[in-house]
Amino acid sequence: MTTRIEVAARVSGRRYWTVEQKLAVLRDAFGPDGSVRDACERHEVGSGQVYTWRRQALTGELTGRAPRQAPAFAEVEVTPAPVLLPAPASSSDQIGIELPSGIRLTVGSGIDADALGRIVAALHR
Repeated sequence: MTTRIEVAARVSGRRYWTVEQKLAVLRDAFGPDGSVRDACERHEVGSGQVYTWRRQALTGELTGRAPRQAPAFAEVEVTPAPVLLPAPASSSDQIGIELPSGIRLTVGSGIDADALGRIVAALHR
């Protein structure tokens, strides 16, 4: 009676992987229904190496192509709009404006809107 024993051993020594092979391992590990453990066993590579390749792929180091830039955000400061005061009862052609700084401004109703905008901007500073 003979018993047959099969020994499965990993490849010894340093292995060299092409970029295409590395990307195939990454697709196998992180793709839909992917599993790092299964990919490591199937391709005979350590999980640390898979995560190193993943980091290199995300930074563009693996393929030599820069990754897409993440959206940049700008800081925005919102200031309250000037408060318009009701016109005094005695003068129907005047507009009263109170700025957030406490400055009160009364102008005629026929004032040019662009000029008024420049005045308010200058007083707001």
